[in-house]
Amino acid sequence: MDYQQKKSIVSIVESVAVVAVYCIYVLGKLRQGAVSMEDTRFFAVTMLTFIGIGIAFTIAIQVVFHVLLSVSIAVREREKESKEIEHAINAAMVEDERDKIIDLKSTRIPYMAAMLGFVAGLVMLALQYPVAVMLNILFIASGLGAVGEGVAKLLYYKAGVRNG
Repeated sequence: MDYQQKKSIVSIVESVAVVAVYCIYVLGKLRQGAVSMEDTRFFAVTMLTFIGIGIAFTIAIQVVFHVLLSVSIAVREREKESKEIEHAINAAMVEDERDKIIDLKSTRIPYMAAMLGFVAGLVMLALQYPVAVMLNILFIASGLGAVGEGVAKLLYYKAGVRNG
């Protein structure tokens, strides 16, 4: 498994973790009766908080991932000189045309998920559900879009892509 595939797996785990923790937190508050579905301020503040947590978590996980990847390459190449080890690390993290095409193709998934979430949210509003339902649908659709992007990348790396 190469660098890009490992990076995609880490991204999927990050996205699933953030959405799962958000859902557990919100469902816990709803079950306790601490908040109602009409409390849009709670949902807005909670979503903004989890967006910040998600960004910080992503940065931290990516730093740890790159450090561990570099260490694993250095351990594997330990008989070589430091220049050769540094070259092996840089070579493992290079991005070529195939990687760029896969990124472009898989980037469509989060946009589609967000749009579907928006439409589903509008349908819920039309059916007179609380605004918080729409907010939650949008937030979860965005998280699932990020997961879909990672899965699409893995599938493209396995199956390959055509240029065009």
